[in-house]
Amino acid sequence: MEDRELAARAVQAREEAYAPYSKFRVGAALLGRSGKVYTGCNVENASFSATNCAERTAVFKAVSEGERQFEAIAITGGDGRYLSPCGVCRQVLSEFCDPDAFRVIMAADERDYRVMTLGELFPAPFSSF
Repeated sequence: MEDRELAARAVQAREEAYAPYSKFRVGAALLGRSGKVYTGCNVENASFSATNCAERTAVFKAVSEGERQFEAIAITGGDGRYLSPCGVCRQVLSEFCDPDAFRVIMAADERDYRVMTLGELFPAPFSSF
């Protein structure tokens, strides 16, 4: 799947975001090694700490369906900025993704995006190994 297609899927996923408090809607599309795409959106909560980011929603959905290896994720906030994963999302991605091969597609929209590897974004993740 091309990066542009994955970015377009993230833009679509953003439409399902539940963001009544921040009004900042985020969408993500995660490409599994199987070729399947798992989408996610942010889901806010009044307590804020119980809020879940779009990236983690996509990862948890994929893992709950048996996928454990991933090739890329596209993320969009829809406000014209290139949105990168927060620290918690970077740590979750590092659990399942090859830092040198996994692509993080930060999409302003489906045609305008930047790509970095997870290792470039998160060079020293926590590991218990």
